[in-house]
Amino acid sequence: MHGHQPHPVTPSRLAAYSDALLAKKGKRRGNYNCGRCGQPKKGHVCDLPPPQSVTDSNSAAVTPADSSTSSAAVTVTPLCTVRQAQRQQPCSNLRRALSFDVREAPDSDDERGDDEDMDMDMDIGSGKLPMSCLWEVLRRLPPPSLLSAAKVCKGWRDVSKNLWKAAEELRLRVQAKTQVGFVGSVLQKCPALVRLSLTMESDMDSTMLACIAFACPNLESLEINMCEGSFNHVTGDELGRFVAEKRCLTTIKMEGCLHLGSFVLCSNTLSTLWLSDLHSLSKMVFNLPNLNEISLDFSRQENDCTDLTSMMDGLGRTCPKLQNIHIASLQLSHSVVLSLAAANLRGLRMLSLVLGPEITDASVVAISKCYSNLELLDLSGSSISDSGLGMICNAFPETLTRLLVALCPNITSSGIQFATAQLPLLELMDCGMTICDSDALYPPSEERSDSELQVSPSSKLHLTYQKLFIKHSRLKKLSLWGCSGLDSLYLSCPNLNDLNLNSCKSLNPEKLVLQCPKLENVHAIGCQGVLIQAVQAQVSNDSDSLENRYSRKRMADGSKRVRIPFSFNQQLVDYDKSSWKIQKRRCRVVAE
Repeated sequence: MHGHQPHPVTPSRLAAYSDALLAKKGKRRGNYNCGRCGQPKKGHVCDLPPPQSVTDSNSAAVTPADSSTSSAAVTVTPLCTVRQAQRQQPCSNLRRALSFDVREAPDSDDERGDDEDMDMDMDIGSGKLPMSCLWEVLRRLPPPSLLSAAKVCKGWRDVSKNLWKAAEELRLRVQAKTQVGFVGSVLQKCPALVRLSLTMESDMDSTMLACIAFACPNLESLEINMCEGSFNHVTGDELGRFVAEKRCLTTIKMEGCLHLGSFVLCSNTLSTLWLSDLHSLSKMVFNLPNLNEISLDFSRQENDCTDLTSMMDGLGRTCPKLQNIHIASLQLSHSVVLSLAAANLRGLRMLSLVLGPEITDASVVAISKCYSNLELLDLSGSSISDSGLGMICNAFPETLTRLLVALCPNITSSGIQFATAQLPLLELMDCGMTICDSDALYPPSEERSDSELQVSPSSKLHLTYQKLFIKHSRLKKLSLWGCSGLDSLYLSCPNLNDLNLNSCKSLNPEKLVLQCPKLENVHAIGCQGVLIQAVQAQVSNDSDSLENRYSRKRMADGSKRVRIPFSFNQQLVDYDKSSWKIQKRRCRVVAE
């Protein structure tokens, strides 16, 4: 008697096993992939054998040598072996866009699948788009376009979902008819959001502020810009509650703060605070020990009753780390400057007190005595004179890099020249509307009487135009906008790249010399056409080549080189341009 042999598996028994397997697992409807290797069925011939049954867990595979009917014998392979071969099968390039795998964000470990190391290519038409390229393309789309891209296919929807999850900065433009719930649903898509910027075409109220507080728990920076026709109805109590609840908030910038009334801000993390359009604040309390920068822009209304002196006293007690202060108000006076000097903010580096007509040279003395390390000083709209500019030069010769004295009618061209000569580190200077004629300071109006109209032409006879000569090695930006009393201008600034000559109507083209090889932008809006042509001629490549040719001209005997200054009155000869050394640079002249 032969020993016990395993019974060979026949096709009929294999069919019965398949039927039992389908009855057990149920029919998979809508599956267009192969049940053996997982590839699409269309145009595919599977090389793997069909799954076989195992009657006994300890039985071995049957080979043709073990059976007398070897032609009917079938090799039995365990199901686990089939799955192992399925993993070793290389990924096909015919993968559909609806089933491609998306690389999850690094912080979402719980949502990663087992196919993380698979090929990240997607077929689009006849070419392949790598997943990294798709990520870079979609992340540059604005939020509305990203929402539309998510409707293309499942793959794009998954990538868009991951983009929303990984987004740390979001800029939204809220239209007039947009509901607050829609904004909240968009914000909830970004759990990692830390910087938010809203441009409001609709009104801003406490509901929107509460929606932001709920949807963005880790918010660090909030910026709200109001468009024309929209209003900000947030009150001081609501703003103080929002700042107190957001423990991670470091920056807040808000426009249209007309309805604050009064506020109390308490936070240990807030470092930057910008509030604009303030009006008649009855109470301001800043309990911000880590505040580094503050900007308060008040409305241009004369009936503003805000007590700026008390505010300065409070800043000195509760905000000892202040470095940048910007205040724009018509209520700025010498007493406010004295309160600021008494605050003793030792780390102050930038000071901007704008539109204070009662700030005089005495205020400059108080500032220079208490704060000797200023890097920026903005006293635009004040009543300082050339003497005040001299005090500034004596107080900050080694630290001041930016000086802004626009809208100061008591400053002349002599004071500007002295300031540029005594401040070697100066990089930016704004002297707009300082050198002005009487018509610019007091424009004619229809309400003037006939006697005033008769006297105004005679006043031009006593007008003397001023000349300005500036030679500076580090100056990069110079603004002379509205200097209608300026007649001559000579600039020798090798690092100057931006020049503003808007509304310089009296500037003579024959008395304009620009020796600025790095000049990139010249603003000449409102100037004469002849002046614009003169500027274009001096900053163009042809003028550079002509100037280089004249500066390198030799004597008649060829002994040595001499430098001949360039002048517009000089008739230029058409030399061979191929021998010139042209310095290529681009300068844009804005005339409209």
